[in-house]
Amino acid sequence: MEQPGAGAVAGSVTPLPASAAAIVKRITALERVKNAAAAEQARLAVELRRLREAEARATRHRLRRVPSSVAAEIGLARRESPHRGAQLLGLAWVLHAELPCTLRLFEAGEISEYTASLVARETACLSQADRAVVDAALAGRLAHLSNSQLTAEARRIGYELDPAGVVERTARAERDRRVTLRPAPDCMAQLTALLPVVQGVAVFAALTRAAATERASGGSRTKGQVMADTLVERLTGQTSAEAVPVEVQLVITDQALFGLSDTAARVPGHGPVPAAIGRRLAASASNAGQGWLRRLYARPGTGELVAMESRARRFPKGMRQFLAVRDAVCRTPWCGAPIRHADHVRPVRDGGTTSIANGQGLCERCNQVKESPGWYARRGPDQVIGLRTPTGHRFVSRPPPLPYEAGSGDDSILERRVRLAPVDLSWRGA
Repeated sequence: MEQPGAGAVAGSVTPLPASAAAIVKRITALERVKNAAAAEQARLAVELRRLREAEARATRHRLRRVPSSVAAEIGLARRESPHRGAQLLGLAWVLHAELPCTLRLFEAGEISEYTASLVARETACLSQADRAVVDAALAGRLAHLSNSQLTAEARRIGYELDPAGVVERTARAERDRRVTLRPAPDCMAQLTALLPVVQGVAVFAALTRAAATERASGGSRTKGQVMADTLVERLTGQTSAEAVPVEVQLVITDQALFGLSDTAARVPGHGPVPAAIGRRLAASASNAGQGWLRRLYARPGTGELVAMESRARRFPKGMRQFLAVRDAVCRTPWCGAPIRHADHVRPVRDGGTTSIANGQGLCERCNQVKESPGWYARRGPDQVIGLRTPTGHRFVSRPPPLPYEAGSGDDSILERRVRLAPVDLSWRGA
C-alpha cells in the first residue's frame, strides 16, 4: 500500500486550497487516507500477533498471554490504552479472518474504523458462514449507510439467518450487565448502568415518577436534579443524597485547606478539583464528625512525597494507599484505568525492594502484561518509570503532580517541609 507523504496530510506543509469546493474535496481525500491508514494499522496488528505467536511456540511460552501483550504494544504505539489496543486487535483479527468485503472497503478508505467495528459487533453472534453472508450482503451499501441504518440492517439479516443465535446473544448480553463510573468535567462523575432493556426502562420510569411527584408539590429542584438525587438516595439507603457513607480521599495542601491559597486539590481516580470545593467537602465531613486527616510530607523544592519501605514481599496496606494517592491511575502510559495492584517496578526475584521508590500502581491488565516475555520496567529519577516493550520501544511514565505550594528560598528545610506538606483527607459522608 502506498503511504501518503507528510505533505499530503499536514495542512501547514501543503498550500491551502483556493476555493470552498477544493477545501471540501481535500477533506474528503484526507478522510480516505485516514481510513486507509487505519486499515493498514489493522493489517500490521494481525501480522504482529502472528509473529508473537510464532515466537511463543518456538520458545514454549504460553500462547494465551500473547493477545494481551500484543494489545498493550498496539495501545502504546497508537498512544491509547491497552484496553483500546485489545479492541483494535480483536477488530483487525476478525476483519482479516471473517469479513473480507468489509476489509476491502476499509482498505480502500471507503469506510471508517468505527464503521468496520459496527459490522464486526453486530455479526459477533453468528457462525463464520452466516457472518460471511451478512458481510457480502452489506458490501454494496456499507459506505452509504448511517451508523443506525447499518446496525439495524446487520441485525435484520443476522436474525433471518440465525434466530437462535441472536436470542443467545441477548442472553449473553444480559450476563454482561454492569455498572461503571467515569470522571466528568466540573467535579462530576458519570455513573453508567448497562441493563436489560426492561430493567432500564423500569428504573428510568421510577425516577421520572419521583421527579413528577416532587414537581407537582411545588419543589424547587429541576426534574434532572430530583432524578439524580432520588437515584443516590435509593441506592445508598440514605435520606439525603449528600450524606453518602462512602470513603473518599481528597489530597489538598495545608494552605489550601485553611484558605491561605487556591492550589487545586486532587481526588485519586478522578483528578483535580478546585480548592474551594475541597474546603467545602472537608467542612461538611468535619461537621458530621466523619472526617480525619493523614499527613503526607513533601520533599522540599519538588513536592515529591517522602518514601517509606517495608521488608515484606507484598506491599502493606499503608504503602498501597500511598501509591494510589501518588499515582492516581495506572502508571502505564495512556492507560488511565483505576489502580488495582501495587506492583514492584523491579521484580523481587531480580532484587527489587518493597518500597515506594520501587513501587507503582497498575491496573490488573497492565500488571499481567508486564509479566509477558520481552517487557521490562525500570526506575528513573524523580519517580519516573521507564517501560520497554518486546520490540525495544521505550516509553516514560510520570505520576501526576500533587497539590503543592511553591515556597520562598528563605525558608529552612524543616519549615518548608511542614508548610508544603500535602494533606490526605478521607471522610465518610459529605
